[in-house]
Amino acid sequence: MKHIRRNDTVSVIAGKDKGKTGKVIRIFTKEDRALVQGINFVKKHQRKSQQDQQGGIIQKEMPIHMSNLLLVCPKCNKPTRLKVKIAEDNSKIRVCAKCNDLIS
Repeated sequence: MKHIRRNDTVSVIAGKDKGKTGKVIRIFTKEDRALVQGINFVKKHQRKSQQDQQGGIIQKEMPIHMSNLLLVCPKCNKPTRLKVKIAEDNSKIRVCAKCNDLIS
């Protein structure tokens, strides 16, 4: 079970965007990376084409490694690690390590 899922709010703990928060747009499980809104922008030189008449330098979000992200608890609003508890129906539940609140 991955500790970060799509639509989670995460905080960056390492790298050039350390301290920033954003919403997870997409998860790349094979590469163990996540695409986060507003995080890890790069400048890409794009050639003029039929679809893109303008061309030039564009800013684009790139995936960031999961080890550099921490989930932000919706209740206590702090970046936190997760505990995994097993419910009565043998399903795994994510729990905030700081406030012990359930995270959906």
